[in-house]
Amino acid sequence: MYRIILACTGIPPSEGPSGTQCIKEEFAQRPWHTNVKCEWDGTQLILQADNDYDSNGLALMDEFSDTISACISNGGDGSIEVVSVTVLPDK
Repeated sequence: MYRIILACTGIPPSEGPSGTQCIKEEFAQRPWHTNVKCEWDGTQLILQADNDYDSNGLALMDEFSDTISACISNGGDGSIEVVSVTVLPDK
């Protein structure tokens, strides 16, 4: 299992707080990701999710990009980066 953290910069501050709720709702429809958290820290969107297949975070990054496009009307000139990918211990 992997815990992936992504950050998206360039989102307008007026869109960030409401965007987090929409992104959480979108990811609730994607059961292959668990422990999903999305936060606005005042300058960027931070997404955390666990899954059992995405060892480099790129699949989650693609889905995050899709949800940003769907949830934020003015996505600005944002860019997404992988902050970390951590291998979680087996239960």
